[in-house]
Amino acid sequence: MKFFIVILAVVALAYADEEWVPKNVAQIKAIRQECIKDFPLSEEYIQKMKNFEYPDEEPVRKYLLCTAKKLGVFCEHEGYHADRVAKQFKMDLDEAEVIAIAEGCADKNVEGSSADVWAYRGHKCVMASKIGERVKAYIQKSVEEAKKH
Repeated sequence: MKFFIVILAVVALAYADEEWVPKNVAQIKAIRQECIKDFPLSEEYIQKMKNFEYPDEEPVRKYLLCTAKKLGVFCEHEGYHADRVAKQFKMDLDEAEVIAIAEGCADKNVEGSSADVWAYRGHKCVMASKIGERVKAYIQKSVEEAKKH
């Protein structure tokens, strides 16, 4: 019986990564609200981020790290999970292309940066790519539609 439990635990660990699923809009909004409570940002930073400007400042980096961790796309041991980034932010792009971009932006943190600096570096890279262009367009469209209602 003990052997069976050990095997079951090993199998459960092996499949733990596969249980991750992309977050929906409501979940993302809730995550952002949690992170803004945990890592408050000045009105100046909030306005900049609404314009897709992400200053390389500690409060912004801590907020971005919080959201990436809660989304499940970043961990402090391995950095960005390119496959999860690709699934979360695929939009209308080809999945192979998105994975290639995400893998190109993920690094092993050989310089030993703090987690917030490491996460910021990856975020900046992704937002400067085709993925970032699609995310910006999607958000801008959502904001415009919200103004109409």
